[in-house]
Amino acid sequence: MVHNVTAAGRLLDLLPLFHDDFRVQVLVTSTGSSAFQGGIHELLRGLELPELPWKQALSTPVDLAISASFGGELDLIQGNLTVISHGVGYTKRLGKPETGNRKPETGNRKPETGNRKPETGAPTFGLSSEWLLAGGKPFVDGLVLSHPEQLERLGRVCPEAVPAAVLAGDPCFDRMLAARPYRDRFRRALGVRRGQRLVVLNSTWNPEGLFGSGGQDVLPGLLPRLAAELPADDYRLAIVLHPNIWYGHGPGQVRAWLDRARRGGLTLIDPVHAWRQALLAADLVLGDFGAVSYYAAALGTPVLLAADGAALLDGEAPLAEFVRRAPRLDPYGPLLPQVERAIAAHRPDPAPAGFVTSEPGRSAELLRRHFYALMDLPEPPGPASLEPLSLPPYAPGRITAPLHVRTRAEGTDVVIERSAWHPPGAAGDAHLAVHEDTRHLGDLDVADVITRDGPADDPRLGGPGAWADEVLRLHPHCSTAAYVTGRGSCSVRSRGHGAFRLTAEPGADADPAAYASALHAWLAYGGTVPARGLLLRMHAAGEAHPFRVTPVV
Repeated sequence: MVHNVTAAGRLLDLLPLFHDDFRVQVLVTSTGSSAFQGGIHELLRGLELPELPWKQALSTPVDLAISASFGGELDLIQGNLTVISHGVGYTKRLGKPETGNRKPETGNRKPETGNRKPETGAPTFGLSSEWLLAGGKPFVDGLVLSHPEQLERLGRVCPEAVPAAVLAGDPCFDRMLAARPYRDRFRRALGVRRGQRLVVLNSTWNPEGLFGSGGQDVLPGLLPRLAAELPADDYRLAIVLHPNIWYGHGPGQVRAWLDRARRGGLTLIDPVHAWRQALLAADLVLGDFGAVSYYAAALGTPVLLAADGAALLDGEAPLAEFVRRAPRLDPYGPLLPQVERAIAAHRPDPAPAGFVTSEPGRSAELLRRHFYALMDLPEPPGPASLEPLSLPPYAPGRITAPLHVRTRAEGTDVVIERSAWHPPGAAGDAHLAVHEDTRHLGDLDVADVITRDGPADDPRLGGPGAWADEVLRLHPHCSTAAYVTGRGSCSVRSRGHGAFRLTAEPGADADPAAYASALHAWLAYGGTVPARGLLLRMHAAGEAHPFRVTPVV
C-alpha cells in the first residue's frame, strides 16, 4: 500500500521476500492519502503487478497488507496489517490530522508542503497512540522496528501497541551494507576519477531542510560557491533530494532550479533507485537532519550539517542526538578549508550504525519470518534475501560553465587547477576554458580554450578536425580547440602550432579537457611538439596524469 514515492521506495525492498512462491499473489494500491501523488502510478506500472483502486483494496480480503506509512484508512483494511518505517526508524514529531477515518484525497486539497511545524509536545510520527490506535485499540498486527530503543520509546507512549512490535532490522541499510564492496564501481558510475573526492549534498523535504522553500534557504547561494571554490578536477558534486521535493515540485522544475549547478557539473541522483549507491560512493555528505545524513554517518562517511531541524525531531531519537553533535558547515565562510578539514579529521562514530539496526544483515530473514507467520504459511525453502543494489547508469557530470584555469609549467610537468572563478591572489598563469554548449554565447568570444565532447564520427560536426577549424575561424580570440572523444582522449588544434591527438597513458585518470588546457599552457610557455610527439604530465587533485601528445599530419 503506497502513500507516496518515498514510502514506495521502502516497499520495493521487500518484494524479493515473496519471489518464487506460487502460493502468493502480490497486489499493489495507492492510498491517495498524500498530496505528493507525482511518480506513484509510473512506479507502480513499472512493477507490472495488478493495481487495485484504493476503494477496492479496502473491500478486498487479503492475508497480508504492508505499508511504509500511516497515510490512508489503514484501520479499514480487511486482513493482517504490517507497517514498516520509511525513514531511519521513527524520528519526527508530527500530530495526526483530526479527520477521523481519513478518506482518499480529492479536489483541491492543500499540498503537504512541510510548512506546518509540529506543536510543542507533538507526538512522534508512527510511534504514538495518535498514529497506532483506532477506537482506543491497536489496528496494526505488526509494527516493524529496527532497534530496541524504538521499542522502549513505544512502551513509554503507547504500551497498547507493544505486542504488535517486531524487531526485524532495516532492509534499506542491509542492502547498503551488502553493496559496500562495490564502492569503486559506484564511484566510476558517477565519473569520479582517481584523486577526486565526491561530495554528496542531500536534503529532506521540510522548509528547515537544506533545500528549503525559498527566501532564506541556504542552497541557492551555496551551490555556485561550491562550484567556484572546490577545484573541478579535485571534487565531484552530486545531490540527493527527498522524493517529496522531486515529485512535489516536479522533476522538470527541480532541474530548472538547479540548471546553473548542473552546468557546473552537479549530478542529480535518482531519489528512488540510486541514492544509496551515491552514499556508498561519497567522500563527504553535506546534509541536514534527514535520514540520508544519518545513513551516511552509519556507513562511516563524514557528514557536515548545513541545516538544523532539531525542533522537528523526537528529542529521544538517536537521530536527534546525532544532529545535536554533528559538525556544522558555515555556509558563509570559505568552503574548501571546511570540506578538506571535515574529510581529514573524520573519525567514524559507531553510534549511528549501532542505532540504525540491531540486526545488521538479518532483516530479510526476520521480515520473511514475520510476514509468513501473519499469512499462516510455512516459509519457502532456502534463505531469504534482498535484491542487490544495481549499478546505476554512467552519469559523469558535464561541465558546460566557463572554467578559470590556473597553470604552472616546469619542464614537461604542468600543474593545473580549474574552477568556476579565479580566486583573488591565486598563483599561476590563467586562461579561460569554455565548453561550446555554454549558456552564454558571449563566453566563447573571450575563451582561450573551447571544448566539445562527443563521438569522433558525429556527422553533424564533420569530425574533430573540421569542427576545430570552424571554431578557430568563428572565434578569433580562441587559441585552442579541443574535441573530447573518449574518457582518456581528445583531438586538439592549436592556433599556430597545428593539430594533435592527446591520449592518456597508463596510470592517468583525468578529464581530457584538462589535458587540452595543460597542452595550451605548455605551448604558451614556449614548448614545441617534435614530430615524434612527447609525453607531458598533468598534475591535478594531488595526482600525476601522464598523457601523450601526437602530431596529426
